[in-house]
Amino acid sequence: MGVINVTPDSFSDGGKFLSHDNAVNQALDLIQQGADIIDIGGESTRPGADKVSIEEEINRTVPVISAIRKLHPAVTISIDTSKSQVMQAAIRAGANFINDVNALQSEGCIEIVAESQLPVCLMHKKGQPKSMQNNPEYGDVLTEVKDFFKARLDNCLSAGIKPENIVLDPGIGFGKTLAHNLALLKNIKQLKSLGYPILIGVSRKSMIGEILNEGVNNRLYGSLAIAQFAYEQGAEYLRVHDVKATSDVLKVTQALIS
Repeated sequence: MGVINVTPDSFSDGGKFLSHDNAVNQALDLIQQGADIIDIGGESTRPGADKVSIEEEINRTVPVISAIRKLHPAVTISIDTSKSQVMQAAIRAGANFINDVNALQSEGCIEIVAESQLPVCLMHKKGQPKSMQNNPEYGDVLTEVKDFFKARLDNCLSAGIKPENIVLDPGIGFGKTLAHNLALLKNIKQLKSLGYPILIGVSRKSMIGEILNEGVNNRLYGSLAIAQFAYEQGAEYLRVHDVKATSDVLKVTQALIS
């Protein structure tokens, strides 16, 4: 899953793809590099991020989705949003995957996904982006994340979302310390015991910066190490900025372990 943030303030690429043409060209590049899914987001969910209006989020994302869909009729386009109105507009424009950091808890979201019967990624987070990294605490992070997923899965299945359309994301860096993130990554197999595919999004995140003492532009090798580890633990989806590098690592890993 190749990331394109059509935002001015995302932690890694904020501002780079706010221009329509830059975003579309980046999508074409990521597809060529091997991305199976292009994930388009119009509101930053980095720690400390401010909220964006529905209208602004639609204006940022929908034209980009429409353009990519016209140029690549078969590619999977994901809309990264927690707002039902944005989901609906994106689906009309050609999005065919929903990536929701709020796990369809906002009003109207679960109904839209159930009606569309599109694949959806449900992510765990603790708190809201503005303050979620202010001393997050858990009794047992793995148990709490699994319990959260069980509750959300019950709601989604009861609403008519098919189990084969659901992907789970433990939300690395979303209301979690480095220790919490490491515990979740080390226990991907435990998350998979719930019976659903797992998505891991760690590319360039601050946990890598904490381990390596490196800024966001020097976290590629750390990102690749986690991608390879997550893949070997059974993660089916990897949300990344560096598609070509990650694809190369996974191809070599596959050759070695097959």
